[in-house]
Amino acid sequence: MTEKEIVDILEKSGALLSGHFQLRSGLHSNRFFQAALLLQYPDKAETVCRFVAESFRNSGVETVISPAVGGLIVGQEIARALGCRAVFADKEDGELVLKRGFTLKKGERVLVAEDVVTKGGRVQQTIDLVRGFGAEVVGVAVLVDRSGGTASFDVPVFKSALKLSLPTFDPAECPLCRQGLPVDRPGSK
Repeated sequence: MTEKEIVDILEKSGALLSGHFQLRSGLHSNRFFQAALLLQYPDKAETVCRFVAESFRNSGVETVISPAVGGLIVGQEIARALGCRAVFADKEDGELVLKRGFTLKKGERVLVAEDVVTKGGRVQQTIDLVRGFGAEVVGVAVLVDRSGGTASFDVPVFKSALKLSLPTFDPAECPLCRQGLPVDRPGSK
């Protein structure tokens, strides 16, 4: 798939929004990728996730793990494309944990999947969780990397379907705040 084809899918699904947004990272932006609006269309989700999964086809991935809630469908679809198991981590007291009977084995080859990366905090928490079980992180797969190239992880492969270099602002310096535009927090809706 080309970048243009991916952008077309995002735009047709309404997943690429314009306005004044507060990101989970605390930064502000005039653009927002709302993965849920893409993921509500299973055929579109499958197409984009399968594209990302292809980068890991020969990596020996045994399990895909994603942080709840945003990464759940992404992890499921990537695991389906790779023909392996999918699990997810729940947030508990600010930390990610495995519940519901999920576990990882020492040496198990695990791919971390997420919908969007801005600073990478949630992905790093997931990597740390996997390593805490003694499992091996073979890579990180995300739909959209909106970090502008600043997110990096100590893993062999970090692959995104699309890199979006969208502007972000510290709230104290946000031009949209200065204009008095109301802030939307779409990631928490």
